Amino acid sequence: MRASDLFVRCLEAEGVEYVFGVPGEENADLLMSMRDSGIRFVPTHHESGAAFMADVYGRLTGNPGVCLSTLGPGASNLVTGVANANMDNSPLVAITGQGATTRLHKESHQAMNVVEMFTPITKWTTSLRDQTTIPEVIRKAFKLAVAEKPGATHVELPEDIAKHEVESAPIVPPEKVRRPVPDEKSIAAALDLIARSERPVLLVGQGCVRTRVSRQLERFVDETGIYAGMTFMGKGALSDRHDRSLYAVGLGSRDYVTEVFEAADLVIAVGYDMVEWPPARWNIGRSKRLLHIDFDPAEVDGAYRPTVEIVGDIAAALWAINEGLTDRQRFPDIDVHAKARLHLTEEISEGGASAEAETGDFPMKPQRILADLRAEMDDDDILISDVGAHKMWIARHYPTYTPNSCIISNGFCSMGIAIPGGVSASLVHPDQRIVTVSGDGGFLMNGPELATAVRLGVAPVNLVWEDNGYGLISWKQEVEFGRHFGTDFPSPDLVKISEGLGCHARRLESADELRPALQEAFARRDLPSVIVIPVDYRENVKLTKRLGQLIAH
Repeated sequence: MRASDLFVRCLEAEGVEYVFGVPGEENADLLMSMRDSGIRFVPTHHESGAAFMADVYGRLTGNPGVCLSTLGPGASNLVTGVANANMDNSPLVAITGQGATTRLHKESHQAMNVVEMFTPITKWTTSLRDQTTIPEVIRKAFKLAVAEKPGATHVELPEDIAKHEVESAPIVPPEKVRRPVPDEKSIAAALDLIARSERPVLLVGQGCVRTRVSRQLERFVDETGIYAGMTFMGKGALSDRHDRSLYAVGLGSRDYVTEVFEAADLVIAVGYDMVEWPPARWNIGRSKRLLHIDFDPAEVDGAYRPTVEIVGDIAAALWAINEGLTDRQRFPDIDVHAKARLHLTEEISEGGASAEAETGDFPMKPQRILADLRAEMDDDDILISDVGAHKMWIARHYPTYTPNSCIISNGFCSMGIAIPGGVSASLVHPDQRIVTVSGDGGFLMNGPELATAVRLGVAPVNLVWEDNGYGLISWKQEVEFGRHFGTDFPSPDLVKISEGLGCHARRLESADELRPALQEAFARRDLPSVIVIPVDYRENVKLTKRLGQLIAH
């Protein structure tokens, strides 16, 4: 067979369902081989959209999402989405074409060192130079992509190598590999550390979402009474309905939960990555004792110096700790923790306890938008947030009840992920409601992928918070400088753009229209919907000022 046929057979052996990408001359052989396979190639309108689709596919399934580009500009267009997946710990395999190896030693059309370009943004990258190594290379790319911590890998296939004849077979992936379990001494040290604390608190990161450890995490919270704050990417690891949930942490401003961490004498960090919430933000003075539970040893940081490290499978570690719990590790309500939970619940709970969540003001307040959206979404329905001011509001005001039902990019934190992410989420979970939230800035970056959704026959609902600018940057400039600059732009008619792409679209004219608009959009299963919502971002600076004055007790 041709090398490109073997390449596709190896992808089939890995269980690949979709390849998202843009065709080109140098990946043509691979596309022709894919044409006769069971893998569905999804042409996108930009390579970054393909990478974002693969990113979200990887987050939701735990299996690597696959994206494809040609050489040169196609490969460079993949970079942002691939880097996003890598820093957000999403398993992804990127495939790029390349010119023939006979011209790579000299200046030639569109040729560049793609492997070197992908080196800092992937766990592993290589270029195929011998067709007989394809089975090993593909198996390694997929194995490394899912190994903790997950991330991106990259394989380059030059066009002449793709045409070579080869006699070989795929390497069939082994049964699921069991991760190492923590040793007894580290578990005993952790139990003793917890017993010697007076005000412990849990910091729950994305690792708990990836590994589906919610059952053991909830058991630990139930049996110890320790309160838990979730990072943006850890939302849902412990249900926000649990009376020990402190909702999301890491707003970058003072919050009720900030006082909990300030008062804590022990922080139990479980599945936590520093990119989610820098330790200097919550370990002020570097005085806290730290218990680190993760797949990898702790990163070196002046403000993150664990007293005890448990390295191994997170679920297994929590199970072992749970088995060893006694009355020494049980804590009644700690006053500052209980009051923080009460204040937060009153302000952000489902049903809109805060006045802003009930107001009929228009343009709409962020609190009202999210209260209405949460009321229309089931626990397992999926919200995908783009990056912008709305991300901060979603983190704080969108209670989350199950893992992976609220996806926020907060590692690489790239704008443009939501709309393409909604496409792949709809393919993975066709029977669930999929909602994306973008600002008008993020929408205009990857909005054309709505046409991809139309072509695929999937129906995500896309909310666009319209403020005619880059709202998050304006917010931060206003806080620091008292004014903003370079962030405003007049939005084009987003409804006409969406309709031109084949979507159902409408622009709200009053706050009371949102829930009926959502109900109408969810009822449509034939095409995606876009709901443009003028938003009152004057609430941003008000929130910052209010958070800076909060005293939980």
